[in-house]
Amino acid sequence: MIRPGKFITVEGGEGTGKSTLIAGLETHLLDRGQPVIVTREPGGTPLAEAVRSLVLSPPGEERWSALSEALLVFGARLNHLEKLILPALEAGEWIISDRFADSTRVYQGLGGLSTEDFETLDRLVVGKAQPDLTLVLDGPVTDLVARRKQRGGSDVFESMPLSFHEKVRQFYLDIAAANPDRCRVIDAMQSPEEVLKQTLRTLDEALS
Repeated sequence: MIRPGKFITVEGGEGTGKSTLIAGLETHLLDRGQPVIVTREPGGTPLAEAVRSLVLSPPGEERWSALSEALLVFGARLNHLEKLILPALEAGEWIISDRFADSTRVYQGLGGLSTEDFETLDRLVVGKAQPDLTLVLDGPVTDLVARRKQRGGSDVFESMPLSFHEKVRQFYLDIAAANPDRCRVIDAMQSPEEVLKQTLRTLDEALS
């Protein structure tokens, strides 16, 4: 899909440094005069942010089923696309999103969402509005989870056992391998400066 702007998504498990990379990438693009909007999923608009709190911090002890959770997330995603992402891209701005549909494929997929159901929802909601580039931050799970715990905070996914996070890592690597035109794997165990340097090289190669 040809658009004036570029749509970049940043994916990866817990503690991979997505927020740090996004901040550095935003600064770099703004310094070179490229208008950019940083957003996140679930979220990005007032309605989608309300859904985010329901998904990541459900009230009480109840948990959503995989399909109900996916329906919530895709509803928020449609609002996000319609109200923020697509208008910005048409105006020539770049979008950097902390997570997008690949996160739904991974997290809700591990919760029991079928590939068929995901692809049906993705086709209906996202369609041709796929990212131009997806950066998959990757590293050993034990190191990354320890890094995340040092920063504090937790949600329903971050509190899952180590075996779950291992599956998350492998799921992302499988997605990257299956989508080489869109996805690039970035070594998250480098220093933040080196992660940004690798990312900038990747941007030049993939989006030039």
